[in-house]
Amino acid sequence: QVQFVESGGGSVQPGGSLLLSCTASGFDRGYTAIGWFRQAPGKDREVVACISNRETIPRLIDDVKGRFSISKNVANATVYLHMYNLKPEDTASYQCGVDTWYGRCELDYWGQGTQVTVSA
Repeated sequence: QVQFVESGGGSVQPGGSLLLSCTASGFDRGYTAIGWFRQAPGKDREVVACISNRETIPRLIDDVKGRFSISKNVANATVYLHMYNLKPEDTASYQCGVDTWYGRCELDYWGQGTQVTVSA
């Protein structure tokens, strides 16, 4: 049974930090990449950060480079999204997702999400 356990969202002031974590399990074939979507009201969902088994460097969208990083703990199969210097435009629901096919960060399964709110 596919399962995502996500945690770490919350409300912070601009300039604050949050750490999101996710453990994904139950995939018969395993997965080739794992990462985080985000979706803000009225905006398209976007993959913010992703680690692929097929690539040496994690992916990050330009908007978060220098402020966010993604890491994976293989021992406990947990992926982390480290978020620093948060801005109001980072406010969104953040969902953990996996790519079960080619490792291109085309996330085809995802969890319920955790809310991140950045406001003064």
